Amino acid sequence: QVQLVESGGGLVQAGGSLRLSCAASLRMFSINDMAWYRQAAGNQREMVATISRSGTTNYLDSVKGRFTISRDNAKSTVYLQMNSLTPEDTGAYYCKMDTRYEVFWGQGTQVTVSA
Repeated sequence: QVQLVESGGGLVQAGGSLRLSCAASLRMFSINDMAWYRQAAGNQREMVATISRSGTTNYLDSVKGRFTISRDNAKSTVYLQMNSLTPEDTGAYYCKMDTRYEVFWGQGTQVTVSA
């Protein structure tokens, strides 16, 4: 069973940066989209950024220009570089990977941004 293992979350001051990583426990071939979602307390989970197999990216409006999603297909890994963080970016961040037949989610990593 494939698991997605996330790392890189933590506590940071406003204006700081964090880099999240998410690696599949087994090398997976033919991963289509990879993505990061987040969920703040009391809110619904929302898409933060997606990246297609060919590298096409899409971002939540509020993170455009501050966050960058990237992927390493050889390592079945997706990254999220987060700069100029604000307290509104606080939440649990989840990675997601789609293959043709299945969707996989990470267990979540907490990001807390202090004012």
